[in-house]
Amino acid sequence: MIPCLDVDAGRVVKGVNFVGIRDAGDPVELAARYDAEGADELVFLDITASSDARDTMVHVVERVADQVFIPFTVGGGVRSVDDVDRLLRAGADKVGINTAAIARPHLLMDCAERFGAQCIVLSADARGTPEGAAPTPSGFEVTTHGGRRGSGIDLLDWLLRAEDLGAGEILLNSMDADGTRAGYDLEMIREARATVGVPVIASGGAGKVDDFAPAVHAGADAVLAASVFHFGQLRISDVKDALRGAGLPVR
Repeated sequence: MIPCLDVDAGRVVKGVNFVGIRDAGDPVELAARYDAEGADELVFLDITASSDARDTMVHVVERVADQVFIPFTVGGGVRSVDDVDRLLRAGADKVGINTAAIARPHLLMDCAERFGAQCIVLSADARGTPEGAAPTPSGFEVTTHGGRRGSGIDLLDWLLRAEDLGAGEILLNSMDADGTRAGYDLEMIREARATVGVPVIASGGAGKVDDFAPAVHAGADAVLAASVFHFGQLRISDVKDALRGAGLPVR
C-alpha cells in the first residue's frame, strides 16, 4: 500500500485527470503521517519539474526522507545519471524516470548499470488513445511532461522496452482514471502485467476500499493512492483490512 505525494511548488496537490489542481497539504507532514499509519512505501512526484524544465526540489526530498523509514521513491524532472545520484544521496531509495526516458531510452540502461535495476522505476503516465489521434496497437499511449503531451508511443511496447533496458519496476498511472475515484483501470493493469515481469504498481482511480483488491487481482504487485488519503476519505489501515478480507497477503 503506497501513498503518493504529488508535489508542486513545495506543496502536495491533487486534481482530476491531471487538471483542476487543489492544495492537499505539506509533504513533510503527510509523509510522517503515512509512515506512522503503516504505509509500505512512499512515492514523491514533483509533477511540474519536467514541464517547467527544472530540477526536482532536492531540499524538499531531503526533508521528507528525514521523516520516513520505509522505501521512498522520488520522480519528476530526472534527466541524467547525475540527477538520479543526487536524489539517492538526498534520501530516495528509488528514482522514477518518465519524460527523459522517452526522449532518451538508454538513460534507463545507464542508470541501471550505475545504481542497479532495483533503484530505477519507469513512471508511465498512460491514457487511452485520444479521439482523432493515430491508434496504438494496445489502445493506450504514454505521455510526457506530467501528462501534458502525448507521445504516440504504444504503452505496452514502451513497458517491454523499458524492462529490457533495465527498469526494475513500473509505476503505471492511468490518466483517464486519475483522481476520478471510479476505480483503477483494470484493463490497463492486466495488459501491463501480461507484458512485463517486473513489479507493477497500479495508480489512478482509487475511491473506496473495494477498489484496491480488483487491481491486485488484475496483476498489480502494489496499489498506490493519493487524494483518498490526503483528504481523509480513507486510512491506510482501512485499505489493508479490505485487502486481507479479500484473501490477499498484506505486510
